[in-house]
Amino acid sequence: MSRRVVIFVVVSFALFMSSLDSTIVATALHALQHGLHTSLTWAGWTITSYSLGLLAMLALAGKIAERYGRRRVFIFSVTVFSIASLLCGFAQNIYVLIAFRLLQAMGGAGITPAVTGIIVDHFGPSRDKAVGLFGSIFTIGATVGPVLGGIIVHYWSWRGVFLVNVPLGLLLIPLSLRFIPADKKRRWGRKEHLDILGSLYLAVGTLGMMIGLTFIGSKSTELVWLCVSAFVVAVLMLSLFFQHIRHSKKPILAPKLIYGKGFGAVNAVNILYGGLVSGLTTLVPLYAITRYNISVIDAGTILAAQAVGAIIFTSFGAVTLRRTGYRKPIHTGALLIIVGMVMLAISPIHMSAYAWIVIAVAIIGIGSGLLSPASRNAGLQLVPNHAPSLAALRTTCMQVGIVTAVSVATVIIDHAHAPSIAQGWIYAFFPLILLLMLPIINRIPEHKGFW
Repeated sequence: MSRRVVIFVVVSFALFMSSLDSTIVATALHALQHGLHTSLTWAGWTITSYSLGLLAMLALAGKIAERYGRRRVFIFSVTVFSIASLLCGFAQNIYVLIAFRLLQAMGGAGITPAVTGIIVDHFGPSRDKAVGLFGSIFTIGATVGPVLGGIIVHYWSWRGVFLVNVPLGLLLIPLSLRFIPADKKRRWGRKEHLDILGSLYLAVGTLGMMIGLTFIGSKSTELVWLCVSAFVVAVLMLSLFFQHIRHSKKPILAPKLIYGKGFGAVNAVNILYGGLVSGLTTLVPLYAITRYNISVIDAGTILAAQAVGAIIFTSFGAVTLRRTGYRKPIHTGALLIIVGMVMLAISPIHMSAYAWIVIAVAIIGIGSGLLSPASRNAGLQLVPNHAPSLAALRTTCMQVGIVTAVSVATVIIDHAHAPSIAQGWIYAFFPLILLLMLPIINRIPEHKGFW
């Protein structure tokens, strides 16, 4: 087995571990609520706090990985993530658990940027394919999470969904020390400015936006004021952030990486065709139950079709990327996503509702799978030396899209007289937005061959 294959396997385990944790906790909420004698709202914050922690730390983690070494940040991140997982597993109340979940997010935030940097540094002409395959690993972890979580809770305890990360971490640390090449010596001890002020503006602004989106449409007066206050803080802090990065000599994120030529289009695609699509797709089981009276068990299996489609076609897209370039698979994937969304909106034709929805989400999965490798590589090939920061930015765009889609959709559904019909209209209206945004893809920098 070649050294590169071993490195890819090692870092893939870390990616799997972090993506597994994004979904495994969801199945333990009920058991966690009763085990810690808390409300479902506070139990739900074990998921929300992790997402918010990731968003707050991603940009800084990417910059640290760039400046002080991908391997060091990777090992440190896995260590912090594993220790925090152990602490989560032994938490005695919900407030302590939420605090440890934030610590866990601090570790998890550094994994994807560091892994991307490791691949770019050590895979040479094969790095485009390796980076393209990341999407299938994330999908596998996110798909296995709910199933594994259900088994652990049923046969053991909610604490097991956190403790399962500990042996993985204990395995990853020595493997990383043994097989991942050491960082270049010139990185060690290099005194470079870290844009702490810019990081603070971005973190607080992003947190404010996510908190506002989380509580948008709340019927509680206190939460309405929290929502409004959060949006005000977000607008203020993000305005200060963009003003700051335009004048800072070494900003946490260079303006060109956010809205520069080529980069702005890539980020828009990641939000629109990545994050927003993922967010709306997670609500499909709810739609199947409320509109078509599909059983909870059957509804829970629907998204497996999306995962299978995404896994297969992410691998296919990564292998064929050098021949197709970036725009063709992104265009094809976007059109397939639109077709799948339209199918969700209309009534089944000559088949059962279950089969119709499964086919629709499978088409969405295929589209997402084709799109993923191209959207990952499109920005990276422009500035490979900023790979960790770009990976962090992509993850941030995805998370913003997911939280926005879920928050807005649930508000609409919650306030509708006929919730299932309202959700159907969401699936009908959203493809129109995606269709109108297709010209953005033409602004993505085209490239064929390795970079």
